[in-house]
Amino acid sequence: MIDCTANSIQSRVPLSPKTRLWHSPKPLALEHNGQLLPYGLAYRTWGSLNAAGDNAILVVHALSGSADLESWWPDLLGDGKPLNPGKDFVVCINLLGSCYGSSGPLTTEPGTDRLWQNRFPEISVRDQARAQAELLRSLGVRKLRSVIGPSLGGMVALELALLEPELVGSLILIGTTARHSAQAIANSSCQRAAIRLDPAFNGGAYLPEQQPRAGLALARQMAFIGYRSEREFSERFAREAGETERFSIQDYLAHQGRKFVERFDANSYLRLSLCMNSHDLGRGRGRGDAQAALQSIQQPSVVISLENDQLYSFAEQAQLAEHIPNAAHELIPTRYGHDGFLIETDAMAVILDRFLSTVH
Repeated sequence: MIDCTANSIQSRVPLSPKTRLWHSPKPLALEHNGQLLPYGLAYRTWGSLNAAGDNAILVVHALSGSADLESWWPDLLGDGKPLNPGKDFVVCINLLGSCYGSSGPLTTEPGTDRLWQNRFPEISVRDQARAQAELLRSLGVRKLRSVIGPSLGGMVALELALLEPELVGSLILIGTTARHSAQAIANSSCQRAAIRLDPAFNGGAYLPEQQPRAGLALARQMAFIGYRSEREFSERFAREAGETERFSIQDYLAHQGRKFVERFDANSYLRLSLCMNSHDLGRGRGRGDAQAALQSIQQPSVVISLENDQLYSFAEQAQLAEHIPNAAHELIPTRYGHDGFLIETDAMAVILDRFLSTVH
């Protein structure tokens, strides 16, 4: 294993100096494209692993997140908080295909001096789970006290529980689903089309500083409509006039698009949104269907829904809680919809504290 510091890691934006890069000593067999070798995963840890290797908590980020948990969930990490480094060994790993240090379109293709760009292979949710399990084992983790995953992270958490049942002690599933629905696939397909239709996309063979800004910004705006809710938009913006556009909601969405293109990569967006499309717990030999797969998950679990979630409905998450044998279901009231997991951290902390106190 080679462990590199953040200043040597290829990333869209500067990473925390505490970020490390793990290189796998063996290939990752991909569901759709042969194998990936070598590959690397950027990760961060907080706290210390105990001698038994069983006090670890894995947090799996959502589509546009990173391993820097401090930057996107600061209210839940620290002394006296649910993710307490004084008690637990907290781990967060950047997903394959992302642009924050792990192998992906912005890293160098092995055996060449070129970036992977559009040649980076398709990665499934199961591939993500297998890769993270390998890194965890290299760190000495024998048992995860819990795996916490919002959105795409919850999909990876579910797969980890099925692929590595001896590794996963419990699950905290937030705003996620047992399989990507036709509605979700349709939405992400339109977002990818927006990127590809930007002339600067150039078939995916663009330089990082010349990425398809207009297409990526539009994809983010389209996604953001699903991340938030009609209630929030009505209460905050209604039909108020904008400063540069006719309506203020248009200004707000444009602002979100501009911010996103400064920190994310278009090819990574394509890879990770396709990764989400691969998600179906019932897919493949031996799984039966999604319901049967859920029923085989024996770990204590809590499913957390966000009120007004337009991306993954309450009904989808109720299905998780209904079919996982040892699962509870919690609803967080919020006007923010799917993004409530990033905003309603007080309510999130109460649920996490209560659940984590019951698993050891």
